[in-house]
Amino acid sequence: MPHPMIEKMVDEELARALLVEQHPDLADLPLTWVGTGWDNAMWRLGDELLLRFPVRGASAHLVEHEQKWLPVLAPRLPVEVPVPVRVGAPGPLFPWPWSVVPWFDATTAAATPATSRSPWAEQLADFFVALHVPAPADAPDNPVRGDHVGTRVQPLRDRLAGLALPESADILERFTELASVPAWTGPAVWVHGDPHPANLLTHGSRLRAVIDFGDVTSGDPACDLATAWLTFDAPARAAFRARIDARCDWDDAMWQRAQAWALHLSVVMQMHPVEYPHLAAVGRHGLDQALAD
Repeated sequence: MPHPMIEKMVDEELARALLVEQHPDLADLPLTWVGTGWDNAMWRLGDELLLRFPVRGASAHLVEHEQKWLPVLAPRLPVEVPVPVRVGAPGPLFPWPWSVVPWFDATTAAATPATSRSPWAEQLADFFVALHVPAPADAPDNPVRGDHVGTRVQPLRDRLAGLALPESADILERFTELASVPAWTGPAVWVHGDPHPANLLTHGSRLRAVIDFGDVTSGDPACDLATAWLTFDAPARAAFRARIDARCDWDDAMWQRAQAWALHLSVVMQMHPVEYPHLAAVGRHGLDQALAD
């Protein structure tokens, strides 16, 4: 079932027509539907490429952010990211920009047991150490990532009221406690914005790639570090944190804000459990981990 906010579905006929129109040398390659998320529809193109189409107007600028900034960020990162190899322009057939990106032979971490992810916990930590450096003044603005997590208390209340989770009171109490720590006062650093397990690709016991940079922005790195609870169990989380602390020396307030972000994002992922059960499962894991710490 598609997400209720999807404004335009991209079927094989449309994807093929856009290739014929804008990238005819790719138009004869086989197309295989991969999935449609909250923001993008994805079609595998041949053996080595992936088409990425926004499915609503609000997500179109996220594709533009990836097209502009991934070529800048990729050279400094220790794992692969989906730098566009071709871009598609808006036109009569499709109103928004779209991308042709590499296809990674990998499995999403969300499709693997959390207990199996510890071998690459330090590898993901190294990714964030490399990413979390001061960003330029023209880095993309994002109203829902990178700022102080305390601004999320009312949206969290509203979502909890609609979901009626059995532990809602505990979530809100713990979030409020964690979010009361001092705000980030360092420079605005690059922030991925959405590094949950469905955006982490693995191959064997290695982290293969980090994908979906649509929420890329600058600000407090704590919202990225929330993945410590979304992705890992307690032992792997300890290894992840130790690796980052050895290189960045974040204080306890950083990790408390990160844990608050984990609670907030985990609740967000409960909003559409029928349409996206894999994200609901990620959120369930994140809640269990963040409430247990």
